[in-house]
Amino acid sequence: MPAEFATTAFLNGFFMSLVLIVAIGAQNAYVLRQGLRREHVSAVVLFCAAGDAVLIGAGVAGMAQALNGRPMLATALAGLGAAFLCGYGLRALWRSRQPGALQAASQQGASLSRVAVVAQAAGFTLLNPHVYLDTVLLVGSAGAQYAGSLKVWFVVGASMASALWFSALGFGARLLAPVFARPRAWQMLDALIGVTMLVLAAMLARRALTGA
Repeated sequence: MPAEFATTAFLNGFFMSLVLIVAIGAQNAYVLRQGLRREHVSAVVLFCAAGDAVLIGAGVAGMAQALNGRPMLATALAGLGAAFLCGYGLRALWRSRQPGALQAASQQGASLSRVAVVAQAAGFTLLNPHVYLDTVLLVGSAGAQYAGSLKVWFVVGASMASALWFSALGFGARLLAPVFARPRAWQMLDALIGVTMLVLAAMLARRALTGA
């Protein structure tokens, strides 16, 4: 297996995961809040990153099994994934015209136990239906298009993007909070996400049309 194929699979997984996870939402706000409070940050970051890795791996493995020997289904899912990414990218570009900001909750309040904090993180992660659409269906179907060990490189790339994002958000909260509180920063980030999504959509569409 040429090294460039593994690198491509890794980078595709990395950027697809990154652009999906970087968005204003309850989970990110919760991780940011815990980072600002400096309360069980390691546990929260580890849970969120590990949860994403498990869901991504399960999605790729499950989709790979479902697509085994079914080239028509693989092509159809790749096409649907490309359409979804295109729509998501256009929506991100639209959001870039409408300022938003990520605000963490107040730092006031009683401290919680590690178990309680992780339980809350589990709620924000596992009770969000979008996490299954993003990690299991979309990322899973994209990763399942790869052959053999390239699937592993895709999963590693996608999981690393998640781990780096949550680590930056949790451990760098004091530095990142003022940036994420500025609508202009999110406008620029949404614009970048939109362009990246459209590029990934084009790559997935090419895979659906050519099988390569």
